[in-house]
Amino acid sequence: MVLMKTEAAPAVHARGKLLFDGPEWDFDLVGRVYDACSEIALDEMGLDIYPNQIEVITSEQMLDAYASIGMPLLYRHWSFGKRFAREETLYRKGARGLAYELVINSNPCINYIMEENTMTMQTLVIAHAAFGHNHFFKNNYLFKQWTRADAILDYLDFAKTYVTKCEERYGLEAVEHVLDNAHALMSHGVDRYAPPRRTAAEQRERALARATYEEQSYSDLWSTVPTLNTEDDHVSGPGAVETSQLGLPAENILYFLEKNAPKLDDWQRELLRIVRSLAQYLHPQRQTKMMNEGCATFTHYEIMNTLYQRGRLTEGTMLEFLHSHSSVVFQPTFRDRRFGGLNPYALGFEMMKDIKRIAEEPTAEDKDWFPDLAGTGDAMGALRGAWADFRDESFAHQYLSPKTIRDLRLFSLDDDAEDPEMEVSAIHDEQGYRRIRRRLSEQYDVAAQDPRIEIVEANLSGNRRLVLRHMVRDERLLEKADCERTLQCLANLWGHRVKLLEICDETDDVLVEHDALPRPS
Repeated sequence: MVLMKTEAAPAVHARGKLLFDGPEWDFDLVGRVYDACSEIALDEMGLDIYPNQIEVITSEQMLDAYASIGMPLLYRHWSFGKRFAREETLYRKGARGLAYELVINSNPCINYIMEENTMTMQTLVIAHAAFGHNHFFKNNYLFKQWTRADAILDYLDFAKTYVTKCEERYGLEAVEHVLDNAHALMSHGVDRYAPPRRTAAEQRERALARATYEEQSYSDLWSTVPTLNTEDDHVSGPGAVETSQLGLPAENILYFLEKNAPKLDDWQRELLRIVRSLAQYLHPQRQTKMMNEGCATFTHYEIMNTLYQRGRLTEGTMLEFLHSHSSVVFQPTFRDRRFGGLNPYALGFEMMKDIKRIAEEPTAEDKDWFPDLAGTGDAMGALRGAWADFRDESFAHQYLSPKTIRDLRLFSLDDDAEDPEMEVSAIHDEQGYRRIRRRLSEQYDVAAQDPRIEIVEANLSGNRRLVLRHMVRDERLLEKADCERTLQCLANLWGHRVKLLEICDETDDVLVEHDALPRPS
């Protein structure tokens, strides 16, 4: 069943009249609850959202959505079935629960809610996803730069149809061979810096201008120019000129293969483009996990409490809500056996609450740390600005306060493999607060966490060898087995020998070399 909601309906429920009393729900009740939440979210909190499409699904359909990386339409691949079997087994055995909702960054924004949910949980997930996540998707700068919410559903439909046609024409094994190798390189198929947005007409015009310029400036005399060594000792010899012409070094490996792999057919290049587009579409979510969940959790908390204060929810409903909410934002302590790092829901929610407190009820400490925010009285304006202009890394560096550090009992721990003892390098003092904030910000820096791997040489006119380099930071080499398997996938797509050099970031010395040759498809 699908419900479409585009804007808030006029408020027809008298203040103090209960929305529901009990766990049972129907579609009319879901619609009334949506309208009540919408009145608070849009009119009072000032949220800006895409139109919502609410779809009620079963637990099995939710598992299926998990398996296909949360996309409502996606091509067939055996890895999705494998993931489904694993998630279903864990769920049936009680080893893992299911999310109460799933939301898609699209226009209209698709919200999946489970039919097994109680009415309290339906209210919670509507507030959480249909308004919290929806607002963040529409307004955060990373999603504006990298995603096209109005086009993703059409593109997914195209991708599914195209892969199916390729399977029919070229065979299932041939298509799986390309997709298997492309999926292995998916994390290396993203651009770190957003290109300028251009229309299709502008792109065609630029391509025509480039072709015209190349035709007018071409001269056979350039082929007589001798090859010169470059400044980079690791990129020299016969492939150096081609390396320059190809615009190397290149960090987006899938894009480079799509454009330059010598043995790929056009349909195979299009498959790489599909996988690369999906990787790029999901990339902003990696950089905003804590903020996105914090925004949604703060939003549902405000809406649910406002509804209760106005007599729209019963005490029993609030007890059920608080039980679920406290489970979501629970943060085990460092000594707790359940500790597995910082819970993004907990940290994000605490920081959102703290911004509201600083804006409305600041302390002297807050005025010292946040002079432009403390006491402004416009908490929602400050939050909407933060949700729009920051990602996890910069948000933590800008807004993590001493009070939040104390409340969550954060500290900095240095663990040197050569030292038999660990050192607590930052505690709750002036210097410690700043060090903890800086270290936490670094943990959310995707660019610092991912290995820096680039293509630095492609000798297309000679032996066609492809050379990559990994700039090793802090002596952190690639895990040998994973590196060799991934390099094999790269060689399969390139069609010739591939070499990876692990180079010390400080001394420029080659530490390790890896080689791979393509396997027959």
